[in-house]
Amino acid sequence: MTASAATETEPLERYYRVLIADDEPIIREGIRDSINWTALGMEVAGEAEDGEEALELAVDLCVDIVLVDMNMPFLNGIDLIRGLQDNCPNCRCLIVSGHDEFAYAQEAVRLGVEDYILKPVQSEQLYAALARLRQRMDEEHKRTAYVRQAADQIERNIPLLRQRFCLDWLEGQTEGKGLIEQLAFLRLPSDPPVQIGIVRWPAAETRQTIMRENDRQLFLFATENIVAELLGDLPYVLFRDPNGLIGICLWQAASEDLESSIEQTVISCLNIAVHAHMEMHTGTVEEAPNTYRECRELVYGEVRLSPLVRRARQLIQAEYADRNLTLDTLASRLQVSPVYLSRVLKKELDSFVTLVTHARIRKAVQLLDSTVLPVHQIAEHVGYDTQHYFSTAFKKTMGISPAQYRKSGGSRIVTSSKGE
Repeated sequence: MTASAATETEPLERYYRVLIADDEPIIREGIRDSINWTALGMEVAGEAEDGEEALELAVDLCVDIVLVDMNMPFLNGIDLIRGLQDNCPNCRCLIVSGHDEFAYAQEAVRLGVEDYILKPVQSEQLYAALARLRQRMDEEHKRTAYVRQAADQIERNIPLLRQRFCLDWLEGQTEGKGLIEQLAFLRLPSDPPVQIGIVRWPAAETRQTIMRENDRQLFLFATENIVAELLGDLPYVLFRDPNGLIGICLWQAASEDLESSIEQTVISCLNIAVHAHMEMHTGTVEEAPNTYRECRELVYGEVRLSPLVRRARQLIQAEYADRNLTLDTLASRLQVSPVYLSRVLKKELDSFVTLVTHARIRKAVQLLDSTVLPVHQIAEHVGYDTQHYFSTAFKKTMGISPAQYRKSGGSRIVTSSKGE
């Protein structure tokens, strides 16, 4: 072999480890001594005189490149390459062989060999082949690094991406096949959400005249934290629209008192008044924007409700199962007369009896949909003394009996005539 014609260069940061596999010592020595490995950014990690030893050393030394002689004892070049593919899948092979046969070259190409050089080896030719291989490997490492960096960046931003996606989705800007693909990409359930909610802070919508933007963002962020804490381990995504509405997308039903818990906790911790509203969603993934739109309309409608009526409704929704819940007991807790409470409830929402009935039937529907409890136990659970009384109220509200509802597959939503 002749001396390498390569010029000296500065050592590269990453050195690729090379294994020379040839049964002739003089060939191995010639390859080792005639190449300027440092200039290539490579180093000879080991030498092997047969195929079996080469495979073992390649694994033990974690080499990046193997120079393979085709005609070696115990394990020939083709079998060695196959073994390397199984045991060192990232290892590259460059054949240096005295066999100039089409069958060898064809099989080498099929196995993904980087180059095929015939003996006697010219060092310039081998150096050039190794330099090309180095360039390809560097480019692949860069691509891998970019992909890994992008994956890491995406992973760090998954919460933000989920928030943005849910906003676009429920605003109706993401549809069709892309919707399911994005749910999977963001590792969100492919099933439809079971509840969709909104928390509205009316004061935030007049930010230009009332408060600084920094203060507004701080209060909204604190409200999101309170909602997240109340949701606990439930599968959910919180998001915020440009107007400051906080959206809630839930894949497992929250407790019935979530709305009142949010409102009471926020006013207790932050001394600001927010309106919270949750809607059950029984449609498809594609129909979720309809429920979100309905929820948004209802939460904006909360403005017309007086604080007394809102508090009365919260107590009804939280304590509907209490058989002792009456207009008198509710009025006593609110420190107003029963007559006055009845009048303002009827004016702004509905009658006390209707509000209690709808709260009870709403819960009964959930139990009929999600449990196998017998009807009489459901009746007791939602606050009725007898199954007959429960069935009468259920049929009046839903149009069919509890048994018929369960048999039909359910999935109806209970709403009051005035947007309870």
